[in-house]
Amino acid sequence: MRAGRLRRALLAVAVVAAVVVPVSGAARPEIPAPVPRVLAPPTASNLDQVYAANRADAAEAARMARAHGARTRAAADRAMASPSRHFLAFDGRGTGRAVEVIGDLAHADRVAVLVPGSDTTLETYGRFRAGALALHDRLGPRGAVVAWLGYETPGTVSTTVLTATRAEDAAPRLRNFLGRLRGVVGRSAHVSLLCHSYGTVVCGRAAPGLGVSDIVVLGSPGTGASSAAALHTTARVWAARGSADWVAHVPHTSLSLFGTTVGFGTDPVSPSFGARVFQAGAAGHSDYFAPGSESLANLTRIVLGDTSEVTRA
Repeated sequence: MRAGRLRRALLAVAVVAAVVVPVSGAARPEIPAPVPRVLAPPTASNLDQVYAANRADAAEAARMARAHGARTRAAADRAMASPSRHFLAFDGRGTGRAVEVIGDLAHADRVAVLVPGSDTTLETYGRFRAGALALHDRLGPRGAVVAWLGYETPGTVSTTVLTATRAEDAAPRLRNFLGRLRGVVGRSAHVSLLCHSYGTVVCGRAAPGLGVSDIVVLGSPGTGASSAAALHTTARVWAARGSADWVAHVPHTSLSLFGTTVGFGTDPVSPSFGARVFQAGAAGHSDYFAPGSESLANLTRIVLGDTSEVTRA
């Protein structure tokens, strides 16, 4: 009982802190960008056209951002317009959205879709992409990785990161994307959903009936579900948390405050949740895809279907 009261008190303190601590850049001017063009759904035969169209949008966004004096955004957009980059979607407006393919998506039989957590924007996209690249390097020619920044992520220091509002907006977008992805990879490809931090809340909301082979939650504050069974998915549900991840100290509970539900419930690495918990070594909150790490090795095994080789916690 005392432990429960303490968790609720800590969560209330977190809410107050998120309200009173100023968020840098919250009032920054809007950076102009083109409205994304309307494209046909991607298929294995039209990927090159989809990629080219999104590179063109990124190039135009870079020109508009540069003219606006937004040098950091212009540089990020310009990098995404490189001929070597392959985007299924790009939107330079606001904090930005981008869905990038790494590998040969049309011929991959193992596909990993990565869903990021808080503070992932076009300006910070490079660190998210680095994890996707590291995973693809391990998968080899069989695999493709999709870095799905398909929603407006909350700020780490904000009230939005404590509620499921952004996740509820993102979940139907993720479900729709995964449905369209099947139009490229076919029904036989194994698709794994790898979700980090607040992204695990997004995946929790999207999970019911989702046609993927595996759902992996990393550094999760909670999925919003009380158990793996409550996700209502036929996918294998995996969870991991590194020993240096600060999210272990976040109260894994939920309660009603100020007319909304705050927090995301049961800790996914706890026995009561019922996920397949695996080793993530000494990973910190942003280290799960670090090259050479135990967590990356296990993620690779999960995506490739070598589940008997995953080192369980």
